[in-house]
Amino acid sequence: MFFADILETEGLGNRSYLAGGARAAVVVDPPRDIDRVITAAARRGVRIAVVAETHVHNDYVSGGLELARLTGARYLVPAGASVAYARVPVADGDVEEVDEGLVLRAVATPGHTPHHTSYLLEADGRVVAAFTGGSLLIGSVGRPDLVEPRLTEQLARAQHASAHRLAAELDDEVSVMPTHGFGSFCSSTQAGGEHSTIGAEKASNPALRPDVDTFVKELLAGLDDVPAYYTHMGPANTAGPAPVDLTAPQRADADEIARSLAAGEWVVDLRNRVAFAEGHVAGSFNFEVEGQLATYLAWMIPWGKPVTLLAGSAEDASRAQRELARVGIDRPAAAAVGSPADWVAGQGKPASFPRATFAGLAAARGRGEDVVVLDARRADERAGGWIEGSVHIPVHQVHQRLDEVPAGTVWVHCAGGMRAAIAASVLDAAGRDVVAVDDGYTAAADAGLTLVTPVQH
Repeated sequence: MFFADILETEGLGNRSYLAGGARAAVVVDPPRDIDRVITAAARRGVRIAVVAETHVHNDYVSGGLELARLTGARYLVPAGASVAYARVPVADGDVEEVDEGLVLRAVATPGHTPHHTSYLLEADGRVVAAFTGGSLLIGSVGRPDLVEPRLTEQLARAQHASAHRLAAELDDEVSVMPTHGFGSFCSSTQAGGEHSTIGAEKASNPALRPDVDTFVKELLAGLDDVPAYYTHMGPANTAGPAPVDLTAPQRADADEIARSLAAGEWVVDLRNRVAFAEGHVAGSFNFEVEGQLATYLAWMIPWGKPVTLLAGSAEDASRAQRELARVGIDRPAAAAVGSPADWVAGQGKPASFPRATFAGLAAARGRGEDVVVLDARRADERAGGWIEGSVHIPVHQVHQRLDEVPAGTVWVHCAGGMRAAIAASVLDAAGRDVVAVDDGYTAAADAGLTLVTPVQH
């Protein structure tokens, strides 16, 4: 008997795995906040005997080193990865016992990184699951451009070969259990589903087409911007991450919040975008705790800049702190729980700005208002079409390109509303008049707005 449990890290679009037998288990690609991994093992009543990394991660800080230290587990890291700490180096074909009748076999699958290694879980000599990390994903593969630009094409070709190796060597019923691909920017595309097998991937995954040249051309053409904080993740994982500290930060009152803003520090309001638009601390930014908080805040904030968190509840502040620790923003400078009235006490009144739909935008244009339409989507999204006359600045660049936003009231939109709220908060903090379009992009055409559709060649 064996089990393979999924441990979701939804904000980053990643998964870790706890897999094992009656007494012991392996953890594959653990997250930074290892307390939930230890809890999952306790629920199963198993000892964590092995911790395995498929690669040195570029998108989050690993908890593997600390998990292995706390549990006494053997820490498997690909032999080709240059790291500054003691570990068990693994190479292609190496086998590690997990429990009675249950072993883990390493398979070299370079492509996402040069040293990338997948792990096959074998129960009584039969492969039952493939932990493919950033190699073969569900409907895609991990992107090959996170290591070194000069290696990108070479790694793309290696991705193709690695995917084909897994497909050739494994039976169709073997479960495919990747780390990336559920919204992670480590995935080369956002294709995919919740569960898959080798057989299902053979039928649908573009990486398993025979033509490597076409695959590489399409893969490289589809790559979009890399989150800026990725630059810091590899070095942190190579050096050996420090244990995570999730104790509550110091509390900030209205005076301290004002001082933080005056010092140029970031004050981040975690409440939902509706509440933020209705009232907020002037100069604060809105990153919803229910959104992709860690990805977008870590992408946009100058690295090392102190951040104060504003939350409607202690639970939201704690959740945000946990999510940020996963990407190396370890200790908020301070946090405050309450409402805008508490956070601006004695400092004036809360600021606000309007929200609207695409129908509202169409009506404003129809009235001849001085309207600037800012599209905050990614370049790959905009490539499929855009609102006529709109200006394009992806959300993660808005704070750096404020001088490129034309004069007038800025109606900012994205695909659904979350990123528009972030961009609107940045523009509002800079003193611009903004309207946040909180609507699905598909409603733009229904509202009568003219869309530009590029000609496909």
